[in-house]
Amino acid sequence: MFTRASSVWLRSLRSYVFFLILFNILWEFLQLPLYTIWTHENYQEIVYMVLHCTAGDAMIGTLSLVLSLIFAGTETWPYGRFREVAISTILLGVGYTVFSEWHNTTVTHNWAYTSAMPTFFGIGLAPLGQWIVIPSVSFWRIHRRLHTEQ
Repeated sequence: MFTRASSVWLRSLRSYVFFLILFNILWEFLQLPLYTIWTHENYQEIVYMVLHCTAGDAMIGTLSLVLSLIFAGTETWPYGRFREVAISTILLGVGYTVFSEWHNTTVTHNWAYTSAMPTFFGIGLAPLGQWIVIPSVSFWRIHRRLHTEQ
């Protein structure tokens, strides 16, 4: 049996994942000129890579939220410990991104940045911004909806 709280929890989770996917696909297309794939691949390969990366982004973001809910959430989330879950989710996403960008650009050379990509210690700032901005906007939308429904 669903209660109002479980309904809000499920709606919040769905909202987060929906906006995560929507904003990530847009971000992936917008940051294409910052990666060499933009100049080295054909249109079909670029579209495939954007969709592939967006699917990965959805998995990273969703897993980050689930882990945050397990370790920082409460039964009353999103009403309880909302900020803690949001911050934890963002930190997990940023942490994974730092590792992934370093590993893929330095160790395996799966992708490379163009000279247009701003970096910090060799890590692209666009993907770092992606994992700060997109989850933040997604959580902001959930928070705003919660307060307009009360």
